[in-house]
Amino acid sequence: MAYSGRFHPRNQKKYYGDVSNIWYRSLWERKVMEWFDDNENVVEWSNEELIIPYISPLDNKYHRYFPDFVAKIKGKDGSIKRFVIEIKPEKQTKPPVKPKKVTRSFINEVATWGVNEAKFKAAREFCADRGWHFEIITERELKIPDGKSNRKSKG
Repeated sequence: MAYSGRFHPRNQKKYYGDVSNIWYRSLWERKVMEWFDDNENVVEWSNEELIIPYISPLDNKYHRYFPDFVAKIKGKDGSIKRFVIEIKPEKQTKPPVKPKKVTRSFINEVATWGVNEAKFKAAREFCADRGWHFEIITERELKIPDGKSNRKSKG
């Protein structure tokens, strides 16, 4: 099974954006796309269509963050809420634990976590300003044991 590819929704009217250009970069993202496509409470969704500016802690410059998804979802009470959703391994949502010996791998983990924190902070502020909700979905929410099957090339 391919870890990345083009997604073809069955319910094309629910997709906001170019329906012929929907790409998943991990099996986790594809699983979420399938849920959006099949769930009757998902009114509308898009993939990497939103741009949120953030300042990277690595170079202190503005960069563009493209969250994985934006979705309008109808709640049990009938209200519609808009969500900005990021799919990440749980490991990338927490500061890395410093090993006894600092390795290149640890330094990369610290950099990834720092950039992710900056992106998440910008997304939370963006959402708060609009009355939206920001959610990070990990293998825990997707019910994937041991974080398996997520080959994502972007940070």
